[in-house]
Amino acid sequence: MVLDLIFLHFGSDEFNNYIIHLDWRLASDHTPLTIVIPIVEEHIQTKKWMIVKKSEEECTFVKELIEAIKNIETNDIPDINCFNSIILEFVSLLENIWAKNSKIVNITKHSKSWWDINYSRNLENYRVTKHIEDWK
Repeated sequence: MVLDLIFLHFGSDEFNNYIIHLDWRLASDHTPLTIVIPIVEEHIQTKKWMIVKKSEEECTFVKELIEAIKNIETNDIPDINCFNSIILEFVSLLENIWAKNSKIVNITKHSKSWWDINYSRNLENYRVTKHIEDWK
């Protein structure tokens, strides 16, 4: 009597794709088994507009945004259409200030969220000096 016991992943057709090779069995009581495991290439890459925290660009962005908000005329808002117009003006100002001060960053699965401008500065300093102390 030949009994083949296989533990399968319940409810997953992609991991239950197997072939039992009874004709490959030799003197052993083991039957060779092949399982096809799909390997999907993971491609996570996105571009994102961003401003580096505590950077000169962030300070400029905040200053320009505050100035733009101060200059929006809100003394006379007689109706909803006027209010909507003010909101659209604010959105336009915000988008322009953001575009002027932000930059496109390529986000990948290898991106380092902890990397900041100080690390970049230190790495550049090491590349210039080549001193082991600057590497540390």
